[in-house]
Amino acid sequence: MRRIMIILFWLAVWQLAGLVIRNDIIFASPADVARSFAALLPDPGFWISIGWSFGKILAGFFLAFLSGVLLGSLAFRFQLLKELLEPVMTLAKSIPVASFVILALIWIGSANLSVFISFLVVLPMIYVNTIAGLESTDEKLAEMARVFSLALPRRIRFLYVPALTPHLVSSCRIALGMSWKSGIAAEVIGVPAHTIGERLYMAKIYLATSDVFAWTIVIILISSLFERLFLQLLEQGARWNERSRL
Repeated sequence: MRRIMIILFWLAVWQLAGLVIRNDIIFASPADVARSFAALLPDPGFWISIGWSFGKILAGFFLAFLSGVLLGSLAFRFQLLKELLEPVMTLAKSIPVASFVILALIWIGSANLSVFISFLVVLPMIYVNTIAGLESTDEKLAEMARVFSLALPRRIRFLYVPALTPHLVSSCRIALGMSWKSGIAAEVIGVPAHTIGERLYMAKIYLATSDVFAWTIVIILISSLFERLFLQLLEQGARWNERSRL
């Protein structure tokens, strides 16, 4: 009930701001946004844009997640690889997304731009936290596993995965949101066809502020739902692994 009251409070503030400003181009009220939603929902292009953007950003995130875990694990095992990858990861974390987008437009065009940008933004986060999680493994347990010649698959499952999971969950809380922010920003700059970014760009061109608000809310809802689902799957996998140890 408290959460509902908080949402209603901010909706009232939003509506009041719209009444004070009284300019649909500068600021859209909740009523204007609701009308935009009502107009967008029956439009097949609305769902096509969501599907294309969701699929591409999802692909970029999962590629980065798998690559980050793999490269982080190898870097934890091989110090030379860690030193070789350090400048690359530092650059990936430091270079502005806009610079990456411009370079990607030159290299690969706009069609798979959001896949590439989401991948580059998420990869360093997963990589760094994978190394941090593996380095937090209990040394005494690791030594005991070596003494008793525990098979590598069992060592990974019962020793490294429990140490790694909290770090992955923590990094994914940030990485999931960043993948959507960077992916949509890339689409707005590159304007690939049939994407949310294209629809946002066209709304800006036509000064349809209520459509910009409506699409922004769509992005927030989709990214929040995906984040909750993915983190729940990670945590359930960790709990299953923990129960199987007992």
